[in-house]
Amino acid sequence: MQRVESQHFYCHNYGSINLDHFYRVPHLVAPGETLASRDYRVGLGGKGANQSLAMARAGGRLSHWGRVGRQDAWARDILAEAGVDISRVTLVEEPSGHAIIQVDDSGENAIILFPGANHGNSREQLAELVDAATPGDWLLLQNERSGLEELIPLAIERGLRVAFNPAPMDDSVVQLPLSLCSVLFINRTEAARLAGLAVQSSAEALLDALASRLPETELVLTLGGEGAWYQHHDERRHQPALPVVAVDTTAAGDTFIGYYLAALQADMPIAECLRRAATAAALGVQRPGAAESIPALDEVERALKQGPGSPGAPVNPEAP
Repeated sequence: MQRVESQHFYCHNYGSINLDHFYRVPHLVAPGETLASRDYRVGLGGKGANQSLAMARAGGRLSHWGRVGRQDAWARDILAEAGVDISRVTLVEEPSGHAIIQVDDSGENAIILFPGANHGNSREQLAELVDAATPGDWLLLQNERSGLEELIPLAIERGLRVAFNPAPMDDSVVQLPLSLCSVLFINRTEAARLAGLAVQSSAEALLDALASRLPETELVLTLGGEGAWYQHHDERRHQPALPVVAVDTTAAGDTFIGYYLAALQADMPIAECLRRAATAAALGVQRPGAAESIPALDEVERALKQGPGSPGAPVNPEAP
């Protein structure tokens, strides 16, 4: 795998590891409905594992802090094969976290999540993880692990910078010390919930409200087909989405985050971080699955060189 040479920080991902059970359905099942699935697969997933895989495939350097059932050690091995440091992924005598994922014919998904081994770290264990990190390192978090209310302050005390993706969004996120985070990766629903605005609000309105609440935090707002936005102080940037036909949007946001952080780690400007992340996500949604949909660095580099509309680039085959 190609590696990015200039890396000015190391990243640790306190992330979930799940077994994803995929069901392909004509439409997302409705209440009271019984629906036959046309396909079924099991694979590695979890927002944490997906983001670690994406960052590693993008050439980034990181370790994963996680827990998985001993019977599912193969999930840890996939991370290692991608180049992730798994020395702090613990095998436990508990069921692994897992997700039941419906994917419909338009590429949309619906997910039921069981946290399993992703929950259960004590404060002492969290402190041990943080103490092993080096001041100046980054800590990547999602909301599929327990103990975030304790971990974020511990990380800041250690001199770490925190990047947080508050997914899945729930009431606990509002109680977290979000102002301590250096970067917040959010989608429209999460942004609206944190800003206290309607989901239909414009990107500009969401960014204005969040920037007012979290003036020192960098905001990266991902909007699928509407592209992505970056906001920090007086700087606001928009990255248009690439025109693709989505087969499966599972892990698209995770792919974006992993590639963004790898580019940031390589000291690339924000505009390039956004461009690389959007390109990787556009490639990923054109194939089914979660972990298996995350593109390799050479694919992304090739698409970046060719540009939208060129052979091999992520394009909409139905466009004129």
